[in-house]
Amino acid sequence: MASSSITAQYEALPKIAKIIIQIFLGALVGGIYRILRFLETKNVVTLVAGILNFVGVGLVFWIVDLITEIASNRITVLAD
Repeated sequence: MASSSITAQYEALPKIAKIIIQIFLGALVGGIYRILRFLETKNVVTLVAGILNFVGVGLVFWIVDLITEIASNRITVLAD
């Protein structure tokens, strides 16, 4: 079995599962996803967005992440 990153495993989930996760745990998942994504890509903007997700703008990221999951089946804003 090939190992894959945690973000890749999250992205491989069915769309409906990711939407349900976003509805109930979106702010938490969005922050963790961005921090893990930073570890994979070393993009500092992604790390800053992940930290900001926990310290004040989590509601904004939660709404944006829910919309991007519905529209493109992936967290895309400040996550690459």
